[in-house]
Amino acid sequence: MFRWLLLFILIVPALEIGLLIWAGNWIGPWWVILLIILTGVIGAWLAKQQGLETIRNFQNSMSSGQMPQDTLLDGACILVGGAVLLTPGFITDAIGFLLLIPPTREPIKRLIKKVISKMMDKGTVTIYRR
Repeated sequence: MFRWLLLFILIVPALEIGLLIWAGNWIGPWWVILLIILTGVIGAWLAKQQGLETIRNFQNSMSSGQMPQDTLLDGACILVGGAVLLTPGFITDAIGFLLLIPPTREPIKRLIKKVISKMMDKGTVTIYRR
């Protein structure tokens, strides 16, 4: 897991810089700056909307006596997506929007659940239940 995180931390910024330079040469630096600001504003608005909806779903689940499992995973995806969208760059923006938009978030949540299940089966992560 640490290797993947290290790889992500090293390679993504280098790709982002190259993509920003390429886009700056193609459409101009001011348009790139405008796109970065625009995706940040849209991402912040979308994160707020999705976050508030997730909080409402959490409250509804708890008030009806159900465990909010999917809601918690939604909240984690929204948190990471919002944080990644604040990072300037087109690759991170794409990842952030994929995590914030509900139809694209569903397959990612299924993948996360599968990874967590495999980790639990291997014994590399333990989740205690009452």
